Amino acid sequence: MNPLVLFLALAAMLAIGPAMAEEPPSAGDYFEEYHRVIVRDYYIEEHRSGRCPPGLARKHSGCMPRGQARKWQIGQALPPDVVYYEVPQSVAAQFGEPPSGYRYQRVASDILLMGVGTGMIADAIKDLGRI
Repeated sequence: MNPLVLFLALAAMLAIGPAMAEEPPSAGDYFEEYHRVIVRDYYIEEHRSGRCPPGLARKHSGCMPRGQARKWQIGQALPPDVVYYEVPQSVAAQFGEPPSGYRYQRVASDILLMGVGTGMIADAIKDLGRI
């Protein structure tokens, strides 16, 4: 094959690649109702079985946050002093892969879609204890 043709084909593929990449989600526009159903079903079962996720206090009304005010906002980076946890594997598996460059995290009673390098919060499912 002609090296020039090969070079042009490779250059075209590289130019098209970024255009075909997955677009980041719009702020507050990623999670849908089926995500909320998955989360509700998981945490209802956790509550029934008497298990609370790490970071949530156990009270008479079930697993609820420890009274810490929400310290994050969609469209802002997660403050460095906020403790976050992995989303349970069974929930993450049902959600499917997050968009490229994002991950699922749980902060207190919320599940966030957060930028990997930036900590920027793209969307959230709020108040797991009240879903």
